[in-house]
Amino acid sequence: MEQNRNPLRVGVVGLGARGGGIVDTVLLPLAKSGKIALTAVCDAYADRAEAVANRVEEQVGSRPLCTTDYREVISDSPEALLILSAWESHVDIAVEAMRAGIEVGMEVGGAYSVEDCWRLVRTHQETGKHCMLLENCCYGKRELMVLNMVRQGVFGEIVHCAGGYMHDLREEIAFGDTNRHYRLRNYLARNCENYPTHELGPIMAVLDINHGNRMLTLNSVASNAAGMHAYLQEKRPDCEHANRSFNQGDIVTTVIKCANGQTITLTLDTTLPRMYSRGFTVRGTKGMYCEDGDYIHMDGESEWNNVVKVAGNAENYAEQYEHPIWKEYRKNPIGGHDGIDWLVYNAFFDSVIEGVTPPIDTYDTATMMVISPLSTDSVAMGGAPVAIPDFTGGRWILRTEFPEERGENSLFKC
Repeated sequence: MEQNRNPLRVGVVGLGARGGGIVDTVLLPLAKSGKIALTAVCDAYADRAEAVANRVEEQVGSRPLCTTDYREVISDSPEALLILSAWESHVDIAVEAMRAGIEVGMEVGGAYSVEDCWRLVRTHQETGKHCMLLENCCYGKRELMVLNMVRQGVFGEIVHCAGGYMHDLREEIAFGDTNRHYRLRNYLARNCENYPTHELGPIMAVLDINHGNRMLTLNSVASNAAGMHAYLQEKRPDCEHANRSFNQGDIVTTVIKCANGQTITLTLDTTLPRMYSRGFTVRGTKGMYCEDGDYIHMDGESEWNNVVKVAGNAENYAEQYEHPIWKEYRKNPIGGHDGIDWLVYNAFFDSVIEGVTPPIDTYDTATMMVISPLSTDSVAMGGAPVAIPDFTGGRWILRTEFPEERGENSLFKC
C-alpha cells in the first residue's frame, strides 16, 4: 500500500448473508486500520442497509451513505465498488460502475448469458477499468501450495484437473423465501453449472488459462432434480413451493478441453445429502494432489496405499512448498473462510491502490462466469459440446511472455 495516502474510498452493494459477513470480517477491520473508508452501503432491503450503516457508524465513527438504490452509491464516486448482491444484478451494476470510472470487485456466481460476459470485457476495453471476480478459493492455503508445486515442476506435466462445488445447500434453498435468498428462484428456474468459479478459479491458475492456455469446449450433463422435492416434503410440506418442480439437476458434470491438451472436470452437487468438498485435484506425469483426503501421491509410491493411510500427508510438503502469499499471511492471520476472504479482498484493494491490473482481471472474470450460460445450452442439448469464447482475442498466447504488472498478490508469481 502506498504510504501517506488517504484511505481507499469503498462503496458496497449487497448486504445479505454474504455481504454482511464480509463487512464484519474484512471491511470493518480494514476501515479501522485506515486502509479503506466505507463511504456508501446499499441493499435492496432497507433493513439490511440500515443495520450495516449502523455497525459502520458504531465501530468506525462515521456514517456511510445508506441507500436501497445502487446508482446512488455509484454517484457517490467511490474509488472501488464491491458488488455482493444477488447473482442476477452483478453484471449490470459492474458495467455502470466501470463506465463511471470506478474499479469493481464482484462476488462470485456464474453469468446468465454469454453476452453479459462480453459486456464486461468490452466495458473494460472502453474504460480501462477492471472487474475482479472475488474468487476467494484461488487464495486457499492448499490451492496455492499446489500451484507453487506445479510451477516448480513437482507434478511433472499437468494432464487433468478436477474440482467441484459440493455443498449441501438444501436448507438455504428451501428457506430462500423467508430468508430473502436468491438461490431459491435460481434453482427453480435454471439447470446448469450455476456456481463454477470456486472450483475453476484455482484450476485456471494451475493450467495458465488466459496466460498461455485457454479453454476450448465444454460438455455438461445434469441428473434429474429430486433432492429439493424430497427435502421440502419432509421439512416444509406446507410451503408454497413444496410441490413445485425444480429445474436444477441435483448433480451437474461438466468436462472442458483446453488448447494445450489438458481436460478439466467440474461437478455441481448441492441438493443431495453429502459432506462439503471442493474436490480440488491435480494430475501430472510425476504425481498428483487430491483434496478429498488431502493427500499427495508421487510416481514410484505404491498405488495400493489406501486413502486412510495417506490422508493428510499433503501437510508434509507445506514447509517446502507453501506459497509466498500464505507465508506472509501467517504472520498476521485475519478474516473468515480460513483467511481466503481477507486475502482476496486485500488483493483487490491493493491493485486499486497501486494502480496495477488485479490478479483476477476482467478477462479471467468473464472466462469463469461464462461456464454457466454455456453449460445451460449443453445440458439442454443432452451434453452436446459448446465452444468457449476467447475473451482475450488471442492475447492469451502472448500474456505469458509479456505479463502485465499485477502486484505482490498475483496468482502468477511464485
